Amino acid sequence: MKNKTIIILLLVCTVLLGFTTNNYFLITKKDVELNVPKGFPKPNYKFKNNKLTPEIFTLGRKLFYDPILSKDSTISCSSCHQRLAAFGHFDHPLSHGINGLIGKRNVPALQNLIWKDTYMWDGGVNNLEVQPISPITNPVEMNESLAGVIEKLKHNKEYAEEFRVAFKDTNITSEQLLKALAQFTGLMISVDSRYDKYMKGEDTFSNSEKIGLELFRAKCASCHEEPLFTDNLYRNNGLRPDTSLKDKGRGAVTGVEFDEYKFKVPTLRNVERTYPYMHDGRLRKLKDVLDYYGSPENFQPNAAKEMYEIGKLSAQEKTDIIAFLLTLSDKTFLYDRRFVDPFMK
Repeated sequence: MKNKTIIILLLVCTVLLGFTTNNYFLITKKDVELNVPKGFPKPNYKFKNNKLTPEIFTLGRKLFYDPILSKDSTISCSSCHQRLAAFGHFDHPLSHGINGLIGKRNVPALQNLIWKDTYMWDGGVNNLEVQPISPITNPVEMNESLAGVIEKLKHNKEYAEEFRVAFKDTNITSEQLLKALAQFTGLMISVDSRYDKYMKGEDTFSNSEKIGLELFRAKCASCHEEPLFTDNLYRNNGLRPDTSLKDKGRGAVTGVEFDEYKFKVPTLRNVERTYPYMHDGRLRKLKDVLDYYGSPENFQPNAAKEMYEIGKLSAQEKTDIIAFLLTLSDKTFLYDRRFVDPFMK
């Protein structure tokens, strides 16, 4: 027992020392290389006018974790987008912001963003670099202005130097701020799950996982297309509208009645970690999700036709599909040191 205790203490010390050394947080050129896996589509955001560099990525990482972006410096991007939740938020069904205010949507996970053509549940933002403006200026989230953020950064000696090093410019601009955040969030790429290894012949599936994959392809893949596990489109999945939230989804953006109650199909990568589920976080467990989709009588009349194509799911089919979904968890991504909070130093 004594030897076991000593070994555990040594392991703890090793981990702590790893976090306190600069090397753990050091970002190199290799760390910011963009490698698109074979079989994946071409990214929509290609960093064409935002050349990846260790300095800009590192700056973006610091900004992501710094509450300085909010009005009273209490809320950071990471307050809602938590790393071990695949940069989603598993504490609350709905987002929480400044002064304890509560939003009206579940926090979407941040992963494989460079393959998206639009962002947010309603697709109200069409560029990765522009996306942070929405939460920064939202009165319920950060309640700040870009001008206010820039003013604070200019008066911060550390940031003044870090922006100068990153952009070779002594003047801090909102364009630089947004490019830095885009580099950090754009490299949040999840492509190394057991599913990915299985597809490359580097891992094996249990019988239940194999059956689950077959069932998934037959009943779920029309919306959650491989390998991104989303088709990036908007659909009404038949949920009864929450009368308190009054969220019309895509329809609020387009102003078209046909788009009302449609929401962007989320990726299912790391879905084990991205609970609660649905745009309003109403379902807590994967079993709840399968129970909902596996019972067509749950759907509202205006549900997308793909919902009815799923059909009735048996208890065993639900179990097998969940077994497959768990293979989409990507530990390489979830524990990637590049995305660790730099303020832990």
